[in-house]
Amino acid sequence: MSLIGLYFEDFLPGKRFKTHKRTITETDLVNFITLCGFFEPLFTDQTFVNTETPYGARIAPGALSLAYAEGLSILSGIIHQTGMAFLGLELQIHKPVFIGDTIGVEIEVLDKRETRKPDRGIVTFCHKVINQKDELVMEYTVKRMIR
Repeated sequence: MSLIGLYFEDFLPGKRFKTHKRTITETDLVNFITLCGFFEPLFTDQTFVNTETPYGARIAPGALSLAYAEGLSILSGIIHQTGMAFLGLELQIHKPVFIGDTIGVEIEVLDKRETRKPDRGIVTFCHKVINQKDELVMEYTVKRMIR
C-alpha cells in the first residue's frame, strides 16, 4: 500500500515537520565529488585543509548538503505523489558540514497561494538544516507546486 503525501489544502502557514537524519560519510563525499566533478582541494586534500583553511577537516560541498536535505525532505513523505514541481529556492549557508556530521531538516510552511488551475497551488517552505550539535548549518526557502 502506497502512502500519499499532503495536498495543497493541508499545508497551513506555520505548520512544521521534521525529517529523519542522515550522517554524511566519506563514501558519500567521494561519490558526490566524483559524480559532479567537484575536484576541489577543500573537499579532497586534507593537507590543504590543514594548512590553508580554518576548518581542520574536509567539508562537504554545500550542494551535497542541499541534495541530502532535499532527499530527507522527500523521504518525509509530505509531498509523496502530491508534489508536482520544484519552482526554485533561496539558500543561505551558515556553517560548514563536515564528514561525519549528521543532518536533519526542520520544515515550516511559510505561505501558500492558489493558481489559475484548481487542481494545484504553490506552497512556500522554509527548510532549516540542523547538525548533530543542534546548529543551523543551512537554511533555504523553497517554492513547490503541490496537488
